[in-house]
Parts: sequence; structure tokens; C-alpha cells
Amino acid sequence: MASADDALEPYTPIADIPTIHAALRATFRTGRTAPLAWRQHQLRQLARFLKENKDALAAALHADLRKPLLETTMGEIVPVYERALESAERLEAWCAPEDIREKGREWQLGWGVRVERKAKGVVLIIAPWNYPVVLSLQPLYGAIAAGCCALLKLSELAPHYASFIARNLGKYVDPGCFRVALGGVPEITAILELKWDHIFYTGNGRVARIIATAAARHLTPLTLELGGKSPVIVDASADIARAARRILWGKTTNCGQICVAPDYVLAERAIVPELVAALQATLAEFYPEGALNSASYGRIVSDLHFERLKGLIGRTKGTVVAGGEMRAGERGIAPTVVVNVRAGDALLEGENFGPILPIVTVDSVDDAIEYINEHDHPLVLYLFTTDEATKAKVLERTTSGNACINDTLNQLSLDHLPFGGVGESGYGRQVLYASFANFVYPRGVADIPYEEEPLFAARYAPYKPESVAFFAQGLDTPIPPSTNPAVGA
Repeated sequence: MASADDALEPYTPIADIPTIHAALRATFRTGRTAPLAWRQHQLRQLARFLKENKDALAAALHADLRKPLLETTMGEIVPVYERALESAERLEAWCAPEDIREKGREWQLGWGVRVERKAKGVVLIIAPWNYPVVLSLQPLYGAIAAGCCALLKLSELAPHYASFIARNLGKYVDPGCFRVALGGVPEITAILELKWDHIFYTGNGRVARIIATAAARHLTPLTLELGGKSPVIVDASADIARAARRILWGKTTNCGQICVAPDYVLAERAIVPELVAALQATLAEFYPEGALNSASYGRIVSDLHFERLKGLIGRTKGTVVAGGEMRAGERGIAPTVVVNVRAGDALLEGENFGPILPIVTVDSVDDAIEYINEHDHPLVLYLFTTDEATKAKVLERTTSGNACINDTLNQLSLDHLPFGGVGESGYGRQVLYASFANFVYPRGVADIPYEEEPLFAARYAPYKPESVAFFAQGLDTPIPPSTNPAVGA
């Protein structure tokens, strides 16, 4: 077990990056990562790393983000620990060849036909700063399970965590197969010049476009986890007190610096006063001494992000009805509720990624749906209602990566629910099997015995009319009758 300290590791020398890449590729070609027993051991070693270093990891996250211990335990360490162990248990089933002979035609039943899930090779994982454990080690356990080698590029904005991982991860998992790179723009630029067999990136759309452009030069497949503005619809049937409590919990966790944070609320006009009062009461309950005096509330990651959020609050045309306090020296911004926010407001321009909750008044759920559909597809859509027809309507008429009804963030606790975005909020999925699936490809295998030769006589030259007639029999299958239903029927 290692201990956290304030010493920060130097950035990875740019001249070393091609050497690290070449070494990972050479290791992969030896087949070291292929045996299932080896992969299972590496996954369990990853779990041991988390368990034996939980205190040091928590200290690193507190140093970087002042993240409370409960949030680190609940949202970072325990999920990856449990999922790494479960991945090891399920690995044999995930990797088992799938026999699909029975899906073929009757005359093909004598063939060996299967789908194998093969490791893509040497992969790159680019992790952000906001949830540094889960957003680096979750894709890593997927790469380990798949049988890949991986380079883990950690964010320079979480330097204590990155340094701790760089010093200690290789004491648990095979350092010949899994490497860590530290640095900023120059280092990641050099990394992206190289050919990777898959890139997993978590971050924002602006950087994702740079990464996708670099990947395109090598036709490298991508998983992009991008976040975006996740809306919250609250209708008149909702339990307002509980809705306020659950919305604020999602908004204040990690100071709102999470890709699935509720970004803004679309509330029916009649309930806005009650919702505001409930949010104010909840803030007083969560932080009786004030959020900025509470050990249960984190801080903004950097001065740059602090100034960005401060600027948003300064530019909004809405009215602050709760919070708004700031402490620049410690990058503290209290949870801030803003009402009378209208289309085009500064708070609706891009993902807030902070503890600011704008409330947009709408006349109906239909208006909320229209507003959502006029903007980029969100990573998550939140809905608070007790009306089953409203649930069905919202799900039918909107597009989002995930949807969560009557809570926030809790969809992340569902280990077997694939998580990811759509459109501007990203593509690809993760968690357990979905994390594994990012780093494998399905290789179809057809094993055709020599004894099947009589079946192939008609395909060989010289071509004859009866051979053409034989293959044309495929067109004899009748087409069932169908009609074009009326639109909206």
C-alpha cells in the first residue's frame, strides 16, 4: 500500500512516447495478454490496487478537487472495484465463441460457423479530471478484459491523482502491458500522432473533434463520452419536495462537475414557486452552515473554470434566488439557483459543468419537449412526473443517450445498463460488458469441410444456364403483402 504525498511526477518526455507505444505493440504481439487466466488476474490486481490504496486515492482527489470522502468512495473507488471483480467472473462467458450454425441455411449446417471476440490491440485511454478514478480505470478494466495493451493518458488538471497512478499502478498490473502518460497539450498531441487500435476519450466536444480528426488519419475507431446539457423536466404531477432534493443532490455532487449533472430545469409554470421554495429548503438542509463552510461540498477544479462559472453568473439575465456566494481564493462557488432564465441566456449556451441550476419556465411538457428537440441530443434526460402517459410521451418524442425518471445520477449505479451518448453527447457505451465490447471486435469464422464439395458444383466455371437457374431460385421466396400506414396512425 502506497501513501499519498504532495510530490508531483514530471510529464512524460515527448521523446519517450513513440518508445512506449512501440513497446506496448511488441508486448501485444507476444500474446501475453491473450490467456483468460492472465486477464482475470490483472482485473483482480486492479481491484487490489483500489482496495489497498483507497485512503491514498481519496487524499489525492481531495487535494485536486477537495472531493468529499463519501463521493470518492461511492462514486469512484467502489464502482470500479466491484466491476473489475465482476468482469473477471464473467470474462469466460464474454469471450466464449458464439456458434451460429443454426442461423444459417439448411445446406450450411455441416459447416463450423462462429463469432469470436478478439482484442483490437494497443489502445489509448484519455481520461478527464472530474471523476479521475472511474473515468480512467473503468475503460482500463474493459481493455484488460478484452486482452488489449493500453496507454492511460491522465489529466494534468488532477495532478495528485495522476502522479499517484503513475507511481503505483504498475506495482499491481503488468507494467509491460499497461502504461501511464502524464502531460498537457504537447504530450497528447504527440500521442495522437501515433496509430492506436482504439481510442477511448472522455471530455468535451471541442477536444473530441481534434481527437477524431487525429484518429481519422489512421482510421482508428473511437468511443467518445462527451456529456452536454442534460435537461430536467418537472411537471405538475411530480412530488416537488422529493424532486428538489434529488435534483440538488445531482447538481451539488462534485460541485456539478460531472457529465450527467442536471444542467437546467424545464418546469411547468404553475409549480415554479413551489419548486424554488423546495430547492431553497433543501439547500438549507444539506448545508445548514452554508455550502462553502461544509466538508460535504467540493470545489471548482481550477482558477480558469472558476472564472468561467463566475462569468456565467455575471452574464445571466435571470434572477439568483439561492446561493451565488463565491470565494475566489479557494475556488468555491455555492450552489446557485437562477429563475426567469429564457432562451439565449448565458446559462443555456453550453454545458455549465458547475453548481449553477437555471430554471426555465414552460407552459406544458409539450413545450419542454420542443425546447429539448431544438438543441443537441443530451447525454441524459431527467424527468420528474407521476403520470405514466407523460413518461411514455417524453421517451417517445425525445432523443438522449440515457433517460432517468424521478431521480438524477442514479442510472450510473445500474451496472448492466449500458451508458453513453448520442450525437453531440458522444457515441459508444461503457460499464461491464459494454466496456469490454469497446476493445474487442467480432471476427466471423467459417470452417468449411472438404466433404462439402458436392454442394459447390454450380458455382464453378464454365457457367451454365442451369447454374444460373439454380442460384436464381433465391428470388422465388414470396414477399408478404404490406401497406404504407397513414402518418400518425
